[in-house]
Amino acid sequence: MQACAIHAAKDLRLIDIDPVDKLDANEVRVAYATGGICGSDIHYYHEGRVGNFSIREPLILGHEIAGTVRETGSGVTDLVVGQPVAINPNLPCLSCEYCLAGQTNLCEKMVFFGSAAVMPHIQGGFREELVVPRRQCVGLPDGFDLSIAAFAEPLAICLHAVNRACRLTHKSILVTGCGPIGCLTIQAARLAGVRHITATDMEDTVLHAASGLGADEIINIRTDQARLARYESARGHFDAAFECSGNPLALQSCMNAVRPRGTIVQTGLMPPGETPALVNKLLSKELSLHGTFRFHEEFDIAVDALVNQRLDVSSLLTGVYAFSDADAAFAAATDRSRHMKIQLRFDSL
Repeated sequence: MQACAIHAAKDLRLIDIDPVDKLDANEVRVAYATGGICGSDIHYYHEGRVGNFSIREPLILGHEIAGTVRETGSGVTDLVVGQPVAINPNLPCLSCEYCLAGQTNLCEKMVFFGSAAVMPHIQGGFREELVVPRRQCVGLPDGFDLSIAAFAEPLAICLHAVNRACRLTHKSILVTGCGPIGCLTIQAARLAGVRHITATDMEDTVLHAASGLGADEIINIRTDQARLARYESARGHFDAAFECSGNPLALQSCMNAVRPRGTIVQTGLMPPGETPALVNKLLSKELSLHGTFRFHEEFDIAVDALVNQRLDVSSLLTGVYAFSDADAAFAAATDRSRHMKIQLRFDSL
C-alpha cells in the first residue's frame, strides 16, 4: 500500500509499504479517509526538523487522521466494520509515573504519530491503511463527516490549553496568532465561558476567520500596532492570554497586555534558541506562565463536541488535495494569506 513520507526538507514522496497481515486481539485495521496537515508536518517539510528533532530516516507524516474500520481483532467488540472513527495519535504507556497520575500527555514513553523525536522514528498516519490499538479509535455515528472528525486532534490541543488556564468564565482574553490552533483556541475559550476575546495576527485573512469563529475584536499588528499598544499600557488589560504563534515578540506582547496576576498559556512552539528572557516582567506582575503539551482526555471531549455540534469547524477547511499532489498541498498549507487547514486524501478515495 502507499504512504506519504518525508525523506529530507522538500523531499516528500509516495512510497510503497507492506500492510500488516494479522491483527492482535485488541487491534483495529482502519482505512484512511482524510488527514489534516499540521504545523509540525509543515516544519518537517520545509526544514527537515521540528525544534530539536531532525529527520534521520524516511518518516511518514500525519497525525490528524480519520477513517473507517476495515477489520477488528478478536477482542474488539464495540466497533464494527464500516464504522467511521477518529484516531487519537497519542499512545501513552499507561504505566509510568505520569500516566498513573492522570497526565498521559507527559508520558515518558509516549508513542505519537509522525514524530522524529526518537530513532527509529514513529511513523505517522498518512498511509492508505493503519493498524492501531483499540484505545486509539473513537467511534463516530454512521455517516459522520470524516473531514470534520479529522479536526479532533487540533481541537483537543486547544481544549487542553484552555484547561491549563483554569476558570476563564466571564474573563477577557488575548489570543496571539490566528492560524488553525489560534482559531480553535477561540472556539474552545467560548465553550469555557470567556466573556471577551481579542485576537491578533499579521494576516487579514486569518483575522477575518477568527472573527467569524468568535473573536470579539481583531487587530492586525502589522498595520495597527498602536491598538494593541493601548492594551499593553499601564499594567495591562486582559485576564489571560494564549500565545499561539510561536513568535517571541508575541509572548512579550502577552506579558505586557495581561494584567497583574493574570495567566499566559504558551501554545505555539518557539524556535530553538529564540525564547526571550522576560523573567523580570513575570516577577513584577506576578504572572502565571503555563506550558501546554498535546492533550489527554480532551481528545474524547473534542470528538464529542464535534459530533454534537457544540462548535462548527467547517469554515477552517479551505482545501483538499490528493496525495499525488502533496507538494502543492504543503505549499497551500504554508500560504496563510489564502488557507487555514489543508487535508490530504489518496487519489483513489
